[in-house]
Amino acid sequence: MAVRPVLKAPDPKLTQRAKKVTSFDASLQALIEDMVETMHHVNGVGLAAPQIGVPLRLCVIQLPDTEELLVLANPEIVKTKGEREVSEGCLSVPGYRGNIKRALEVTVKGRDRYGKAIRLKATELLAQALEHELDHLNGILYIDHLESPEHLYKIEAQKEPEELA
Repeated sequence: MAVRPVLKAPDPKLTQRAKKVTSFDASLQALIEDMVETMHHVNGVGLAAPQIGVPLRLCVIQLPDTEELLVLANPEIVKTKGEREVSEGCLSVPGYRGNIKRALEVTVKGRDRYGKAIRLKATELLAQALEHELDHLNGILYIDHLESPEHLYKIEAQKEPEELA
């Protein structure tokens, strides 16, 4: 396991659509372990493979104060419900947060770390994290959702536990 560097905007690798995971072998498991270790090291809630320079449709999410680790390969949002405004940050856009619109509830399908099909429904922070990480897999940063530059604001350097990747 290793902590990998997190790419920062405007790195062009962050704006590319990631490729589908096709093999759930030992190298993928090692990548997942590196992603989890990196996410924990930088106090993130989630991390997408493109953020560490790997163009695969893979993300990891672990909400604060929970031991449950969510690993999603080839995830897709199949349904959204409602809308809310949230304050969001990103490990690839350090020092800033922005107010954007996210769904109240999302339903996502994909594969777990071993290739087994999964489907889950999420609300609140998990729904937000899922949308955020899936955006990364499509080459989208949360700042791309800002309605205007006034919705982006600088924050003081801190280790914020609810920093989305």
